[in-house]
Amino acid sequence: MIKVAMVSPYDYQRPGGVGEHVRHLSAELRTRGVTVKVLAPAAGGERLEVEDLIALGRPFPVPANGSVARISLSFHLSRRIREVLAAEAFDVVHIHEPLMPALPITVLRLNQSSAAVGTFHAYARQNLGYYYGRPLLRRQFRRLDACIAVSEPARAFVTRYFPAEYTVIPNGIDPQRFSPDVPGAPGLSDPRRTTILFLGRLEERKGLSTLLDAYQLLRQVRTDCQLVVVGDGPMRRGYERRVEEEGIPDVRFLGYVAEADKPSYFTGADIYCAPNTGKESFGVILLEAMASGRPVVATAIDGFRQVLTDGQEGLLVPKDDDGQMARALTRLLDDPQLRTEMGRRGRATAERYAWPLVTDRVLDVYQRALSQRSPQEVNTRVQQTAPGLR
Repeated sequence: MIKVAMVSPYDYQRPGGVGEHVRHLSAELRTRGVTVKVLAPAAGGERLEVEDLIALGRPFPVPANGSVARISLSFHLSRRIREVLAAEAFDVVHIHEPLMPALPITVLRLNQSSAAVGTFHAYARQNLGYYYGRPLLRRQFRRLDACIAVSEPARAFVTRYFPAEYTVIPNGIDPQRFSPDVPGAPGLSDPRRTTILFLGRLEERKGLSTLLDAYQLLRQVRTDCQLVVVGDGPMRRGYERRVEEEGIPDVRFLGYVAEADKPSYFTGADIYCAPNTGKESFGVILLEAMASGRPVVATAIDGFRQVLTDGQEGLLVPKDDDGQMARALTRLLDDPQLRTEMGRRGRATAERYAWPLVTDRVLDVYQRALSQRSPQEVNTRVQQTAPGLR
């Protein structure tokens, strides 16, 4: 059997893409007989009672990549990290965003005997930290035995600063949890109107302003649709004020919903719309909607094109183009059969990203990283580990 440290830079108590990735990958690894401990900042500190979590550092909000990241900025964790690494004796430390402060890069720096695997999630036009810190970061980067990128855009982004061999392994989803069979959220649908759903954090890069523009165009010529906005964030009050002041009809803001309730909002809607403006390395939220059997209208940004083919599972439109978005929504509003067919194809596509398939590929990377550290020892441990690490 092998033992893995899953290291995340982000507050483990707050929902987020990397945190959910770590959570689900860890759970799937455990079904294979792998022992997993999560090392992450958490607002609850050391006394936080979450199974198999070792809380390291308190998170602070930091503006990053058009959003707000809650990470630990303490560089005084070295002693505690040394104690954890020595006591746990991990075979693999799997570090997500391994060059981020402060927890990931400190774990990478202090790790001596474990195979080190880094997964790079981010995508942006540039990273000033990488650019100016490259001479210092390169030394830590070389400590990685294997590198993973969650998409081709993520690989291309990090390769500009740290060239290496990256294995592209996408994010995963749970097609049983996100399924057309999940009952829709009560009160979401309207028998008189087709429901367009936005689900995401209410910040600029998620693009809700463009969707509101497109929806206004629709409502100038039709009354058979409604827009449901699920999520919270710093721009919520401004969006609500705009809807009220401009008299945009049939827009409902439902606020934050728990992660466990997300599937019912997809199935309670008829169309999912993702008007994001960029900086998305991968379209997990699109896959969740597709797995739920819903057609998607999304902006044609690099991360979204990784998972959705225009005209197949949904429709792609240029970013910040409310006119094209309104036309795409009109096409789906006018054609229920097309919505059904795209939903069926989306479900089939999403099943290819099931966590068991993703985990198989991650385990192959673990084997390669372990082999570089201790080829003879790893052969014995591979034979003792549940199927999947081979």
